[in-house]
Amino acid sequence: MLALGLDIGGTKCAAVIGSYEKGECRVLAKEKIPTASFSSPDALLPVLFEKAEQLLSCLSLNRKDLVGVGISCGGPLDPQQGVILSPPNLPGWDHVPIVEKTAARFSLPAFLANDADASALAEWRFGAGKGSRNLVFLTFGTGMGAGLILNGRLYTGANGMAGEIGHIRLRKDGPQGYGKAGSFEGFCSGGGLAGSAVYYTPLLRERGVDSPLMKTKPTAREIAMAAENGDPFARFLMKNCAEKLGEGLAILIDLLNPEKIVIGSIYARNQAFFEEQTLPVLRREALSRSLCACEIVPAALGEAIGDLAALSVIFSKEI
Repeated sequence: MLALGLDIGGTKCAAVIGSYEKGECRVLAKEKIPTASFSSPDALLPVLFEKAEQLLSCLSLNRKDLVGVGISCGGPLDPQQGVILSPPNLPGWDHVPIVEKTAARFSLPAFLANDADASALAEWRFGAGKGSRNLVFLTFGTGMGAGLILNGRLYTGANGMAGEIGHIRLRKDGPQGYGKAGSFEGFCSGGGLAGSAVYYTPLLRERGVDSPLMKTKPTAREIAMAAENGDPFARFLMKNCAEKLGEGLAILIDLLNPEKIVIGSIYARNQAFFEEQTLPVLRREALSRSLCACEIVPAALGEAIGDLAALSVIFSKEI
């Protein structure tokens, strides 16, 4: 079974040809283009489609060899109507009928999912969530979103907005994420860590803490590296993030009773630190019976998750 995947992101977009056989998904060919190099979706999409056509030609395939097209993109979007609404990381992508455009170009069925849902499908089918029926996938990258597999099916809610865990407020005040101060995303995301550095600098200076990071606007990666090297400010930021992660996970565990929570990006790169700091909070906050039934693991697909997520959107319709 062969399919085309389109991964649309704020930094780059990719066209991927992949195969599904005997429970495994494999990327056969891929082309990337930088999103910022194009002024609008009307400028970018024809180039992305042409890249996909070139991949087919290089593999000596044609459109009729494909079962369809899977599209993964950051939300908000309307998966039922196949429309990208207005993602904050894609300025100018307002009400783009991506499914209609894709289906017309390739004369194939096309399906759209937000990147958290698509990644949940990928980890469930091909990664750390294989074999589970109730799974939560957390992006924990630039932002914080969740994809939900409930009773063996992707759950998207009434209008595709299920899983926006990053919008939940954990504190009345705090760093801002997803347009809300003190939100889960404000504490637990790449953008949230960077925002936390700015938010907590005055408070920590009053306590006598000093760090080179206080004189810059550090990235999440720089904060994590500094924490590993013993920087007190960075360690505070990471510890605070890990504790808030525990509080957010407890909400998910108590509400959904999943058997597995798969966490990507920042958690996967710093698993030992987060386990040490997050598990005590979970034991305190979550219902013990629900917590005992839930395994928390890092995402297994690594850098391939974007490719496999887009492909999973179409393969999940076929298998």
